[in-house]
Amino acid sequence: MNNIGKLAELKATQYLINHKYKIIDCNFISRFGEIDIIASKGKYIAFIEVKMRDFDSIAQPREFVDSQKQSKIVATAKFFLMKNKKPLQPRFDVIEVICDNNSIKSIKHLENAFILE
Repeated sequence: MNNIGKLAELKATQYLINHKYKIIDCNFISRFGEIDIIASKGKYIAFIEVKMRDFDSIAQPREFVDSQKQSKIVATAKFFLMKNKKPLQPRFDVIEVICDNNSIKSIKHLENAFILE
């Protein structure tokens, strides 16, 4: 991952902390895939994919979390929950980070960006 990608994940993590989320894990890896951020708030455990794009990109960052990527995140989340019993409702979010000239311009948190199938 490049420096701006790392910065995007750090800014997304800080955004979550500022919005009263408790960070459980970052860059959780299993044989199924990776989850950028796992966080909890209230009755939810959120499995969060961080997607960054330039402001002049032809598509929104969320559009790059396709069905194949979603399947990997869901499988990894199931693995995490099997290993770490949490009495929380799972949720799948996307945080969109928009950049311009290697600096972050905006962060948008999309709760329930996709569902568990």
